Amino acid sequence: MTAATRLKDRIAAELEEGRGRSLTYTDIDDDLLVRQHSPLMSPLVWDLAHVGNYEELWVLRALAGAEPTRPEIDTLYDAFAHPRKERPLLPLLGPAEARTYIAGVRGRVLDVLDLMEDGDLYGHDPLRAGGFAFGLALQHEHQHGETMLATLQLSGRPGLVRDGALPAGRPGGPAEVLVPAGPFRMGAGSDPWAYDNERPAHEVDLPAYWIDRLPVTCGAFAAFAEDGGYDDPRWWVPRGWRWRVRQGVTAPLYWTREPGGGWWRSRFGRMEPVPPEEPVQHVSWYEADAYARWAGRRLPTEAEWEKACGWDPRAGRARAYPWGDAVPGPGHANLGHRASRPAPAGAFPAGASRYGAEQMIGDVWEWTGSWFVPYPGFRAFPYREYSEVFFGRDHRVLRGGSWATHALAVRACFRNWDLPIRRQIFAGFRCARPASPEEA
Repeated sequence: MTAATRLKDRIAAELEEGRGRSLTYTDIDDDLLVRQHSPLMSPLVWDLAHVGNYEELWVLRALAGAEPTRPEIDTLYDAFAHPRKERPLLPLLGPAEARTYIAGVRGRVLDVLDLMEDGDLYGHDPLRAGGFAFGLALQHEHQHGETMLATLQLSGRPGLVRDGALPAGRPGGPAEVLVPAGPFRMGAGSDPWAYDNERPAHEVDLPAYWIDRLPVTCGAFAAFAEDGGYDDPRWWVPRGWRWRVRQGVTAPLYWTREPGGGWWRSRFGRMEPVPPEEPVQHVSWYEADAYARWAGRRLPTEAEWEKACGWDPRAGRARAYPWGDAVPGPGHANLGHRASRPAPAGAFPAGASRYGAEQMIGDVWEWTGSWFVPYPGFRAFPYREYSEVFFGRDHRVLRGGSWATHALAVRACFRNWDLPIRRQIFAGFRCARPASPEEA
């Protein structure tokens, strides 16, 4: 079997798995598919047809030069043409028509894949090399799978999302790990499916710092709330304080406090006690930053986060994941909707980085202190609207993926971003602090 054949077989298998996930999350009543459960999110039926339209644009048209299947719907599923709050008003494809459309596109995509030759996959055309266009479509569909889960959570309807078993946590151990001073290589190396905003790889020299071994837990965050953290403007940046007051935010999204003092949360339509050992999720950047200030810490920069996650100081190179280059296994991380919640803190010792930081991949996206800006030498590819239009001082960087993130759509150098007010995403954080000269 040639390398090209193995790559094609892998792409075909990944396409099947990704589509199965999309269809599973939309295998619900049509009324729930076409309804907008929050102005923050699209109707699920929009996401369903959008992943097929994106696949058609980049694999069938851009890669294979095929004629459009249904050009009249392109603007309906252009994420930049219509904000989410307006999408329910569009003449969208209905659930049955959307499924028929994406199935037809997929059949043609598999035909294109079947005709790909070694020279296509290992040539100089950047859309073909390494199967980039297929990887683009695959990662995009998995990203929308996570978006669908966030929408299903916002719906408040029970019984729509499966749960699963997770390993037990490990209480105790060091609270933070030291990352010594020195340079490291940041960004994507040879990964053919990495995005433009992950490139080019470049050297960054950092002073010594400490970073939490584990993400901040619900129990630790509850202590911040119970200590009046939401009521004290000392811990909040001015814009965050104004947002907190205007929105009346007093706890993470979906949390409520019982008269007796206990915390409860709504998780996919069911009420349950907040588990203190889980990493906290559904917090905005402003909340994460306020907690860090209250705790006498700060959020790590994305460079600090990436070095602690993926740099191997012994080998002097970056790893694809904290544990190495092996694809994530069940002992490494909580990814791919293994369960519909984060795993308890300390559940994945085998997933630790070289510096001893754990659960940096999976469980919760982690807010960093950095704005989403380009790396030196950045070049947009294959289109500006994926990354470039978001650069600036509006969006904060998140790293690491969540329990809802598919393993194919995350790596140590992967960069996510969102507005600092966003809470519907599966986001948490960990803290950092500078090392003193004596500690360093």
